[in-house]
Amino acid sequence: MRKADLISKISEKTGIPKVDVLVTLETMFKEIKTTLSSGENLYIRGFGSFIIKKRAAKIGRNIKKNVAVSIPEHFIPAFKPAKEFVQEIKSSPHIKEAPDFKGDPED
Repeated sequence: MRKADLISKISEKTGIPKVDVLVTLETMFKEIKTTLSSGENLYIRGFGSFIIKKRAAKIGRNIKKNVAVSIPEHFIPAFKPAKEFVQEIKSSPHIKEAPDFKGDPED
């Protein structure tokens, strides 16, 4: 499912115009990014947590040049699903095997 499909489904189920749903979703995404950028985690009960993870410094390799590269410690955004969310997915009769993921779809 893509963002446009999600917007259509929400619009159909709630009766809210697609434009308003789009603005709401974009605002939500922007606030999640702003909250994480400011160093805070975001907890949504029953859904999950958007958190900041610290990656330790390490030595990587540039294979083409055969050179060691120092990668400094850095922070990345991560999502940790709530227990209820995980249980719902695990108990879903529609999921029989891992979904076929073909790369990162564009918005």
